Amino acid sequence: MSSFKTLDDLGDITGKVALVRVDLNLPMKDGSATDVSRVEAVKPTILELAEKGAKVLLLAHYGRPKGQRFSTMSTSFVQGDVEKVLDKEIMFIPEVMGPVVEQSIGILGNGDIGLLDNVRFWPGEEANDAEFARGMAAHGDFYVNDAFSAAHRAHATTEGLARHLPAYAGRAMEAELKALDAALGNPEAPVAAVVGGAKVSTKLDVLTNLVGKVQHLIIGGGMANTFLAAKGVDVGKSLCEHELTDTANRIIDEAAHAGCTVHLPYDVVVAKEFAANPASLRTCNVHEVADDEMILDVGPLATEALADVLKTCRTLVWNGPMGAFETEPFDTATVALARTAAALTQDGSLISVAGGGDTVAALAHAGVKDDFTFVSTAGGAFLEWMEGKPLPGVAALTA
Repeated sequence: MSSFKTLDDLGDITGKVALVRVDLNLPMKDGSATDVSRVEAVKPTILELAEKGAKVLLLAHYGRPKGQRFSTMSTSFVQGDVEKVLDKEIMFIPEVMGPVVEQSIGILGNGDIGLLDNVRFWPGEEANDAEFARGMAAHGDFYVNDAFSAAHRAHATTEGLARHLPAYAGRAMEAELKALDAALGNPEAPVAAVVGGAKVSTKLDVLTNLVGKVQHLIIGGGMANTFLAAKGVDVGKSLCEHELTDTANRIIDEAAHAGCTVHLPYDVVVAKEFAANPASLRTCNVHEVADDEMILDVGPLATEALADVLKTCRTLVWNGPMGAFETEPFDTATVALARTAAALTQDGSLISVAGGGDTVAALAHAGVKDDFTFVSTAGGAFLEWMEGKPLPGVAALTA
């Protein structure tokens, strides 16, 4: 992995202006955030810079205003929540460059924090316009990116600013990059990947990239049905992309060629209707699924066998649930496997990295979110990293 500078590489920053890209796109209800974990994630970086005497200017987007100003999408809406988490007052600055920003910097004392308005109010942000980036950079002495969740976008505040100012990874970005490097960059073998979710079509690039990098590919969720169908299994009325069976077979062939074992369930939990604890619930071999039944989870025998696979591995990358985990009892396989991975991680025998919205929810549901080595809350960026694609925001830091 290319090296990147961190906050440890900063010298004396007293009185210097830090432009810090953070993710403050919080879910709001009745004027306050329902989840402040994104603020919690960037808190160490913000406070460290403030404590070292920098004037900290926060750059963030909120919603999708598409280059226009909407009063309902101002970052001033999240100011109160940010202040609460940081336990500090911050100054709201209704611009991102120009005389208003210049004046505000003059008012801020060393160690003070300012929150600039929604960077996406300006068309130059998403266009990664060089003039726009230069205009913002004129106010700063250095740039810190602590928003991995926006790193797959080549925007002015995620990529452009790094061309105009000395660039550093914030603490959250640093932790994310180190974890991802340990998971797929330079992992300890054997490596297992759990890839679940509804559709193969959304994870095609992920699967294609992983078969060349991992020794065990565990496929769950609705995706497993497409692979089973590709192998000639009748999956009844299960969710299945029958048009992708050729693709699934190609991935199985590529895996065999690369020495990667693909694990598909051989016993499954089925029902005639998708509901909590349905009367028609039963467990059977994959070859015994009736035409009017749907596969909704991996069965207990396959789950136990997968747990045994994890016990032989040193590294695990996880994205997506094993079954329809939001509805009981179809959360059983996901919870059991997540708890096995968590226990192995706590024993020190497994490095476990997980990411993606569904995955975070599933691990929280299993009560093990804090027991994995690293859990990424970045959805799109995590997926693109699993696909092996370069992330512009990360590339800009390592340039």
